[in-house]
Amino acid sequence: MAQTTLPAPRTAVAPRRRAFFGLFDADGWGWASAKAIFWFVTIILMLGYLPDRAYYFTVQQTVDLGLLVWSPINFCPPSNVTLPCPPPPGSNVPWQPSPAEITLPPRTDGVFANAGSAYIYAGGSDGTKPTADVFVTHGVGTGSLDKWAVTKPLPAARSSAAGVVSGTTLYVIGGFGPDGKPTDTVYSTTVGNNGTLGDWQTLDALKLPAPRAGASAAAVSDGIVVFGGTDGKSATKSVWKSQSGGTTGALQAWTVQSPMYEANVDGVAMHDGNYVYVIGGRNETGKAVATVQQGLLGGPGAVPADPNVINSWRVSAQTNLPGPRTNLSGFTSNGALYVQGGSDGNVPRTETLWATPDANGVYSDWQHLAQADLGQGIEGASSLASGSYAFMFGGQTAASNPDGTVPATALVGGGARANLAPLPPFFQLGILGMTVPALKLDGEIGQQIGYLNAAGVGTVNFILLILIGWAFAHKERVRELVAERRRRRRE
Repeated sequence: MAQTTLPAPRTAVAPRRRAFFGLFDADGWGWASAKAIFWFVTIILMLGYLPDRAYYFTVQQTVDLGLLVWSPINFCPPSNVTLPCPPPPGSNVPWQPSPAEITLPPRTDGVFANAGSAYIYAGGSDGTKPTADVFVTHGVGTGSLDKWAVTKPLPAARSSAAGVVSGTTLYVIGGFGPDGKPTDTVYSTTVGNNGTLGDWQTLDALKLPAPRAGASAAAVSDGIVVFGGTDGKSATKSVWKSQSGGTTGALQAWTVQSPMYEANVDGVAMHDGNYVYVIGGRNETGKAVATVQQGLLGGPGAVPADPNVINSWRVSAQTNLPGPRTNLSGFTSNGALYVQGGSDGNVPRTETLWATPDANGVYSDWQHLAQADLGQGIEGASSLASGSYAFMFGGQTAASNPDGTVPATALVGGGARANLAPLPPFFQLGILGMTVPALKLDGEIGQQIGYLNAAGVGTVNFILLILIGWAFAHKERVRELVAERRRRRRE
């Protein structure tokens, strides 16, 4: 009898495997690409990023882990005092009054400069008349000064003179003489290798073309420049430059440069990049101004005899000070311009302002932070930057008496200092990373240990990658080893 044959079974189709929570086809190009990208990034992290972080963890105060684009959690060191955390770029730690041990006799409108290893305060007014006194001190440790000592006086009394340093030589230019009239003299002293001042020289070859007091001065790459000042009647626009030249590099006779945009006396001059700046001061009417005059060094009008000639000036409402300031102090540091105090024409001010020009001398505005201000309004002070610190000495805190003298109680004999490099946060926590404290081993020893740490981390990570590669190439063997280990643990 015939039997019915059952139909052949239909071939079963194996289901496609899914990977990564079912998002990828385990045998498709998407999953292969994802794995390739993962291992590419992993190799970079293990052989590049982690050794790099190991080095900087050794030599820096803090180290960033990940991409810290923005951090809502910040902790700054106590040395920043009351500054916001993190501190704004360019801000300084609050000014600290100097101890009584390094107080100067009360002076205003003197020259304060750093030449070589010496800090010098020359001349100035004692409130009634110019003086010839000169005081010198030296740095002690980091950001500190020693006691002031009396040294060789100026050849004659001077106040409101311009001061500028070129190399290790300090020049005291013009100023009011003992009779209260502007002078045309230039005095100089050179600081020796041992930090002592040489004899003051009267430089007849550098006699100013005309008497000036209340002028400002700045050193440029090929000499020094004197801006404005009063001739005894009103503020002037004159700009004179003395180039260094000859076989000795000595300063040559003054040459006339393009006059300033407006007359200026008691402003402060600075040199940064391709520009010189004359900031604040009073104009020919005696009015305090907020003007910032920018002079271009060189440019299209430069000549072979003077490649850094100043032949054009400009002003802009955008770059002017927020308000009028005269008899202010200022300096440059790390590409930023800083000004302090000064009078608005009525009373001394407390503000510290700063701006950071770009290569074209342009900046958006002047920055201000209440915590960075002076403890009291001061005009007639002198300030400078030395390393990461700024120092200020002299000045007065109140307007003159009706007879033109300054009350003794208004003169400032002490000084102040400010740290221009507030520390960044020692801990930050953000969505894409964090900042943590590091070892900060200084000097060459720290660098060598950092290199060893980086090499050690890189070597360990390289061995780990080799082991991972071997495990992927011998999956069955790895499974056997894992199973064997589990069995032994159960036993």
